[in-house]
Amino acid sequence: MSPMNDLASTPQPQQPAERPARQRKPDWIRVRAPVSEGYKETRKLMRELNLHTVCEEAACPNIGECWTKKHATVMILGDVCTRACAFCNVKTGMPRAVDPLEPEHTAIAAAKMGLEHIVITSVDRDDLPDGGASQFVKVIEALRRTTPNTTIEILTPDFRGKMRSAVEMICEAGPDVYNHNLETVPRLYPTIRPGARYYASLRLLEEVKAHNALIFTKSGIMLGLGEQRLEVHQVMDDMRSAEVDFITMGQYLQPTPKHAHVEEFVTPKAFEAYGAIARAKGFLQVASSPLTRSSYHAGDDFAKMRAAREAKLAKA
Repeated sequence: MSPMNDLASTPQPQQPAERPARQRKPDWIRVRAPVSEGYKETRKLMRELNLHTVCEEAACPNIGECWTKKHATVMILGDVCTRACAFCNVKTGMPRAVDPLEPEHTAIAAAKMGLEHIVITSVDRDDLPDGGASQFVKVIEALRRTTPNTTIEILTPDFRGKMRSAVEMICEAGPDVYNHNLETVPRLYPTIRPGARYYASLRLLEEVKAHNALIFTKSGIMLGLGEQRLEVHQVMDDMRSAEVDFITMGQYLQPTPKHAHVEEFVTPKAFEAYGAIARAKGFLQVASSPLTRSSYHAGDDFAKMRAAREAKLAKA
């Protein structure tokens, strides 16, 4: 496994001389524009509390469905990222100061929406001494005080250069699910995720289990970036070696012409096949479809994952 100090150098993505034309989305990937009253109410609440959501910032195709049901994934630590991944639509630059009211506002939002399960993610904050880990802790603590029955799922960055202390701090706060996405296969990291390292992300997931084996771990990858089938299988094996409980697989969609090109629109049937293989490899929960995203149906999936663990323990 690669040493942790391989994070010091950051390869730069190679830009093609001419960008290929964007492909037309197939019927199975199209969604309706959000227009419901529930969507408008959720958006209004986020603005009133000065909260950012990955639903908006990452241009998630499921925003209409989720916000209509009053489900939103809060993105803490601002809306400006210190990384520039080739797949991500979040702004890149020098972030503003961390909002001290963000934890309480997140808890208020969860209470007003009546969330049984909430997903909290963040931008990368390489500018902060702890990478933003303490803000995750404050959000978890605020949620436990305000909505003690809400289960908490976090989706963190890799905390480059400060991973172990960050993971230990967050695990001590006791989230129910710790998610960190591998995003793609190792071969594509230099162009798709140049600021990160594949094995460092795997190490983070291992560290969570080493610190607290009862915390569910989750990770996901995007398909359609040019990965090969056997490479995806290897990622599954690597995740299982790190004791990851839940894998998500969804179709990559190009946010703008400046982002990485969609090499393939993977068919629903192919996603079903990948899902069947993942289940055979022993994941407690698998979500694999073109519109699957990390937080899509996260509450329902958490309930299924918890039931699967209980059934497994009962058999043992």
